[in-house]
Amino acid sequence: MSLFTVDARGDAVDPHDDPIVVDARQRGRRVGWLLLSLTLFGVFGLAVLPSPYVIERPGPVIDTLGSVTVGDEEVPLIEIPTEPTYDTAGTLSLTTVTIYGNREQPPSWFEVIRAWLDPSQAVVPIDAVFPPGVSTEDRREQSRIDMENSQQEAIAAALRTLGEPYESQLRVVETLEGSPAEGVVRGDDIILEVNDEPVRDVTALRAAIADNGTAEPATLTLLRNGSERTIEVTPQLSDAEPRVPVIGVLIAGEYVFPFEVTIELENVGGPSAGMMFALGIIDTLTPDSLAGGAEVAGTGTIAADGTVGPIGGIVQKMHGAVGAGADWFLAPLANCGEVAGSIPSGLEVFAVGTLDEAIGVLEAIADGDDLEELPRCEG
Repeated sequence: MSLFTVDARGDAVDPHDDPIVVDARQRGRRVGWLLLSLTLFGVFGLAVLPSPYVIERPGPVIDTLGSVTVGDEEVPLIEIPTEPTYDTAGTLSLTTVTIYGNREQPPSWFEVIRAWLDPSQAVVPIDAVFPPGVSTEDRREQSRIDMENSQQEAIAAALRTLGEPYESQLRVVETLEGSPAEGVVRGDDIILEVNDEPVRDVTALRAAIADNGTAEPATLTLLRNGSERTIEVTPQLSDAEPRVPVIGVLIAGEYVFPFEVTIELENVGGPSAGMMFALGIIDTLTPDSLAGGAEVAGTGTIAADGTVGPIGGIVQKMHGAVGAGADWFLAPLANCGEVAGSIPSGLEVFAVGTLDEAIGVLEAIADGDDLEELPRCEG
C-alpha cells in the first residue's frame, strides 16, 4: 500500500514529490557528505601531517658476552686478546632505545596517537631530543663520542674493580658554535683541572662544571702544545634535557690501559651501555659466571670510579629486555622515579648506584640467595 497525504487544494500528493521534503532531504545529504569529507580530511591529516614530537621505542637488546657482526665477520663484542679470558654462561645484555622521527622527518599525528596508547613507547617533544640549532648530524656525532667515552670509562671502571692501574686524560675534540668555550678552548687542548681540582675522566669534568654553576666563571687549567695555561669560561645551561651547566666542548676521554680491551658495537650511540660493558669485561676476565648463567639485562652510565648514572628511555628498555627473554634487570638508582609502577610483567628489577652494587646483585642471583633484601624501585 502506498502512503499519500493531501495538500491544501485536496489533491493527493506523494510526499517524495513534496518540495519541502525534497529540499530537507537534499540539505541532509549535503550535511552528511560535508561531515564525511571533514572526517576523511581529519583522518588524512592525522596520517600525514607532521607533529612536534618524536617516538621512543624499545631498541635492540645486545648481549655483552656474545658476538656481533662487523662487516661480514662475526666477532666477540668484548675482546681482550693478550689476557686470559674465561667462558661464561647466561647473558649480560645492554638495552637500547630507538628514536622514531627527527626534525627533517617527524612522525605523523596518527603515529603519535598510536604510540600514546602503547605502554612500551613514549612520546617526547622533539626539542628535548633535537634541540633547536642542533642538526641531526650534530646529535649523531655527539652520540658517537658519548659511546666511545662510555666504553673507555667502562674499561677503566672494570680494571679499577679488578685492581689494575691505568692512566687517563681529557682531550678536547672541538668546541660548539656559540658556546662559552668557543674562541677560548681549542681542539686538542688537554683539560687538567677545573677550579684547581684535577679531573681525570668525563664524569669528573661534568661534575666540576655542574658544581661551578652558571653564575660565575670556571677556571680551567689546560695543556696546550706542551705548555700549561689557565683560562676562565662561564658555563651556561644546556639546551637539551636535563638542563645542566655546560661549557660547550666535545671531550674524548683518553686512557692508557695495561692491556688492550676492544668493544665492537656498530650503530648504537650514547653513554647508557657503560655499566653493562663494565660487567661484561669483568665477567670475561674472571672465572665462572657473574650471574650464574641467568638471563640479565640492564642499563646505566658508568664513571671510572664505578658510579652508575641515570639514562633516558628506561621504560622502553625494560620492555625491550622482556621481549629479549631477560628475567632480571639492573636499573640506575637515579631512574627509580620512572621505573616504579612501570615494570613489565615477568621482569625482576633491582636498583643499583655503583658497579659494586650491580656485581652484588649478580652474585646473589648466581648463589640463589634471598633477593627480597636487595634494593628495588618502590612506588
